[in-house]
Amino acid sequence: MSRFFEQKKQELGVQLNKIQRKAVERTEGPLLLLACPGSGKTTTMIMRIGYLIEEKGVSPKRIKAITFSKASARDMVERYKRFFPLHEPVDFSTIHSLAFQITRQYFEGSRYVMIEGSETNGLHKKRLLREMYQTENEEPITEDQLEELMSFVSFVKNKMIPWEKWGKLKEPFPGAIEILKTYEAFKENYDYRLVDFDDMLTLANEALEKDTALLAKYQQRWDYVMTDESQDTSLIQHAIVEKLVARHQNLCVVADDDQSIYTWRAAEPTYLLKFKDVYPNAYVMKMERNYRSTKSIVDTANTFIKANKKRHDKNMFTKQEKGNPIVIKKLASEEAQLKYVMKELKSLTEFGEVAILYRNNSSSTLLMSELERLGIPFYMKDADNRFFSHWIVEDMLNFMRFSLKPERIDIYSKIASKTNAYWSASQLRFLSRMKPTKKNAFDEINRSVTLKDYQIKILTEQKKWFQALQTMKPLTVLRTIRGELGYDQMLSSRAEKFGMRLNYLQQILVTLEHIAEPLTSMTEFAKRLKELEKVTKQAKAEKTDEMLTLSTFHSAKGLEFERVYMIDLVEGIIPAEEDSENADALEEARRLFYVGMTRAKKHLEMISYDNESRFVDEVRDITMPAAVVRAPLSEKRRAAKAPANIKVPDNPNAVKEEDVLLEGVKVRHRVFGVGEIVDRDAERLSIQFAKERKDLMIDICLSYKLLEVVDG
Repeated sequence: MSRFFEQKKQELGVQLNKIQRKAVERTEGPLLLLACPGSGKTTTMIMRIGYLIEEKGVSPKRIKAITFSKASARDMVERYKRFFPLHEPVDFSTIHSLAFQITRQYFEGSRYVMIEGSETNGLHKKRLLREMYQTENEEPITEDQLEELMSFVSFVKNKMIPWEKWGKLKEPFPGAIEILKTYEAFKENYDYRLVDFDDMLTLANEALEKDTALLAKYQQRWDYVMTDESQDTSLIQHAIVEKLVARHQNLCVVADDDQSIYTWRAAEPTYLLKFKDVYPNAYVMKMERNYRSTKSIVDTANTFIKANKKRHDKNMFTKQEKGNPIVIKKLASEEAQLKYVMKELKSLTEFGEVAILYRNNSSSTLLMSELERLGIPFYMKDADNRFFSHWIVEDMLNFMRFSLKPERIDIYSKIASKTNAYWSASQLRFLSRMKPTKKNAFDEINRSVTLKDYQIKILTEQKKWFQALQTMKPLTVLRTIRGELGYDQMLSSRAEKFGMRLNYLQQILVTLEHIAEPLTSMTEFAKRLKELEKVTKQAKAEKTDEMLTLSTFHSAKGLEFERVYMIDLVEGIIPAEEDSENADALEEARRLFYVGMTRAKKHLEMISYDNESRFVDEVRDITMPAAVVRAPLSEKRRAAKAPANIKVPDNPNAVKEEDVLLEGVKVRHRVFGVGEIVDRDAERLSIQFAKERKDLMIDICLSYKLLEVVDG
């Protein structure tokens, strides 16, 4: 061990393994460092910077470190200061920050205006896209559609797709390509240059291509460049880095293609597979030792991710103890899942090292409501206040408001198109101009609007239903709106017309029904939504070491916890329906699942209901004891019968009926000995034996006569 590593071991208590030291010492030329989860990549990067300064005599000013996010940049700055407090600062920044510097110098002397971040003279990216959508579709854009449109615009820029190929792109919804063309044309033909965040990347790349003096200036500025989280880097970002290092090629790229989960933001994980095509002299190293998780978790995750084909072959391992097996739960319903998770949490005394992870933010609302009710402190990593301002939530509240104030024709005009009355566009425009009176809105509509005979009949029924809503409990109100007033039918046709994900929209309604279930009035329901919106804002703003963490799989990347509960592991959620239609998308969904798994240090639970995710099945196949063979189940549970070609040892004392197999019952397994049933569901038993806990299929235990009840 060199003097540098020995010194840092004494000063900081940091001891690098053989591969980490090699990565630190290999400073010259291009290096691709493939770092598995929990392999100490940030420590290795910071030590590499220190090595360059102390051992190679490089000035800190000559080193550039590029990160994927502001949070990563801050983390690296703080760690560098802690490791090397006496050294001058190193230039840590995001790629967007670097691109902004380049663009600003490129436009020096010319007028340009940023239209993202803060609004200037009424010009803002979101506002422009809203107005263009309204013009294209003659109706306002929803927040979900706006996010999809923003992502689409960003995707096209980061993929470096030329405008002549835009017509062949897959749109997030009909008309998105036309809006993109209108948006870009507007910026180009304005009085001065309009620039958004993605333009900064394309313009920075253009600047380095066209302005040789500017390119030379940046190439001579740094002698060593490092990029972190490079699996999340887009083609245009890679192109900028390539130009920066072309002179010396002293580039260290730190990445894990198995954790690339942002291809929808135009991340390009396949770039890592082609790294040697770009840099023929590149050296590829693999940091495969995981310091975070137990052997059970590491071995399972390592086998699980190998199902993906487009990846560097890596073999993650650990020297940690085996630990408890991964717990897999299939429950009867989403409600049963919520009850189970809350039961688990109530048994804990500390929450700071506990996380609940899920794919979609919509999963967090019910959790948050129940946690707040139980007084369990929690923090939301990526709290999404948009749930409470979502157009579906606003629709439900407007239905309720109108039922309580039936003279408010202005409220009815907002929801009329969401009912089963088949309003025409001209009728809706007329409705929107009508003023509230003291009369019932339906009477006023019958008097003022020219209606079809079938509409008169439908409105007569609607009037009765809205009167009936006044005496219903909130849960019944919501179900009546969905069924009798035609809201679900509208939702399906709207999702098809505008390319929305129907499952996601329906999940919002299911969440509202769960919130409404214990409440007795519509006023109480509206008040509860306001309370939860406030709780959400607080949960995002406040973070202490004692708080439970709620997070999406995406936002959990880079984090670690003693206990992790992965929930909503259902087909249609992970993988989503659209994931299943495309091999690359399915590989990304598997990577996302893998990221969730590798957040856990010691305890990992996977929880599903309804149609269990295929990824849970894959994990179960990996973790099931070799001695136990899974038998397929029919849709309806049938009596278990052993295959005719397998001789089952006779055991007159064997359990023959599954009703006997209850929690708390002691049993003897033919292979594993005496244990206690600690949990069970419709298909599986969880038995704690003397040395380990096993999850066994009930059908197999019965058919192979594996269990007998032990007295006492």
